[in-house]
Amino acid sequence: MTQQTTVLQGEPLEHFERYDSVLDVIDEACTTYRDRVAFSCMDQTMRFHELDERADRFAAWLTQKSGLVPGDRFAIILPNLLQYPVAVFGALRAGLVVVNTNPLYTPEEMAHQLKDSGAKGVLVFSHMADRLEKALPKTDVTCVMTTDVADLHDAPKRWVLNLGARHLKKLVPRYHLPNAVRFRTVMAFNGRATRHAPAKDDMAVLQYTGGTTGQPKGAMLTHANLIANMLQTGQILKSAIQRGQEVVIAPLPVYHIYTFTVNCMFCCWTGNHSVLIPNPRDMDGFIKTLKKTDFTIFIGLNTLFAGLLKQSGFQALDFSHLKLTISGGMALSKETAKRWKGLTGCDVLEGYGMTETSPVVCVNPPDNVQLGTIGVPVAGTSLQVVDEHDVAQPLGAPGELCVKGPQVMRGYWHNDAASEKAFLDGSWVRTGDMAELNENGTVRIVDRKKDMVIVSGFNVYPTEVEEVLMTHPSVSEAAVVGVPHEESGELLKAFVVASDQSLDQDTLRAWCKEHLTSYKVPRQIEFRTELPKSNVGKVLRRELRDEAA
Repeated sequence: MTQQTTVLQGEPLEHFERYDSVLDVIDEACTTYRDRVAFSCMDQTMRFHELDERADRFAAWLTQKSGLVPGDRFAIILPNLLQYPVAVFGALRAGLVVVNTNPLYTPEEMAHQLKDSGAKGVLVFSHMADRLEKALPKTDVTCVMTTDVADLHDAPKRWVLNLGARHLKKLVPRYHLPNAVRFRTVMAFNGRATRHAPAKDDMAVLQYTGGTTGQPKGAMLTHANLIANMLQTGQILKSAIQRGQEVVIAPLPVYHIYTFTVNCMFCCWTGNHSVLIPNPRDMDGFIKTLKKTDFTIFIGLNTLFAGLLKQSGFQALDFSHLKLTISGGMALSKETAKRWKGLTGCDVLEGYGMTETSPVVCVNPPDNVQLGTIGVPVAGTSLQVVDEHDVAQPLGAPGELCVKGPQVMRGYWHNDAASEKAFLDGSWVRTGDMAELNENGTVRIVDRKKDMVIVSGFNVYPTEVEEVLMTHPSVSEAAVVGVPHEESGELLKAFVVASDQSLDQDTLRAWCKEHLTSYKVPRQIEFRTELPKSNVGKVLRRELRDEAA
């Protein structure tokens, strides 16, 4: 079997030698696009020169007042606020390693990540500061900053929003962090930053995995990893992007690597405006923002698209400026993609990635969308699929997808055993996803390797069954899992959210029989008002599988 029959190769990566670190990218963007808007949030804008100045102040305080030194880890526990890019770029300028941390974490989860990363400094949103207070005794943190929701808004709106959140809406629980420094105090510091000059292979971000199996692990992402993925994203989207002209909606959390790379790296590099949405679950507030924004690019994932499509306010929006919609983070339903195209007139470009690859691996090119695939490998990326014995499979045959490229992590932080297990032959990172590489250069994800169900000896991929369920006009959401069964080994159970309460099991099972072979038809169907989801919006099959078992 020749190499050509088992490996898909992206085109050569361009301009990789142009930048030595993420700081070079940001410095160039803040100079080139000085007066353009970099970020906005809750009607407050921040131009590139303001981002530059504020990041410098943040870095100056860190280098002169915090007691932290280059190489220390600095955790950022924020939702989508203007403070986030200031803190990220300021921390990197001070030579620190950014530890992106989910602000929805419990105190126990927060303590684990802070302790595991060895974080010495933390910036925390005041709404979650009580959780940090409980977590701190179990960590090595010596420097704490707190910030309120509107700390980078102009007065008097800043006072209204901050006081309203604290005293009227009661969104800020009581907490006691006596040595914490307020973000506004840091922003008032007049010292000069001592710029750090990192090497390309130095770690920039310690990005923790979702923890679907065991405790989350810290993926070590270098400056080179992030630069490569930024350039890879730009190379495949260049025909659809105009520098300095795009308005990009960013509803997914910036602490997630998907939004971090797209909005904090790629959008800054191209001089484009990211609209940060602090709480996309507040559909009315989200749609209100969309209504007064001439957005040209929308970044999301399947559950968010499906949820918005149900809203009458969203259906009434003007989509005349929208030219690019990108989906990632989870599988895109064909039905959702068709409905989105029907309403907005815009195709959804499905992509694929993982924390360990910074994250983008594949994207559908804007001029050649292949619905049902994750597109083609981005530049400089090689793909292969292997069977259970790690033997490379030919094109068209399913197997575990493995990735090699400049965006692949250095390994897991302080976890050599997990790092060794994550790689095939030391250079191909295992994704845990079952995929097929097609003759036309595209890739199709079949399902998660661990989610595959074996019914009477037949392999069944839940995503295929979910796709059929989603085509029923009365089904809003669906998730399929395998449950133990004495006779067949496993059987399929479907969890369904229906828009029509009259829908019953027999009707839905008959629908599946029209489109699926008999062993793929769910034997059990349970109707729910909602499905459990992660903070990013992925349906948590693991929870459903545990319940069913």
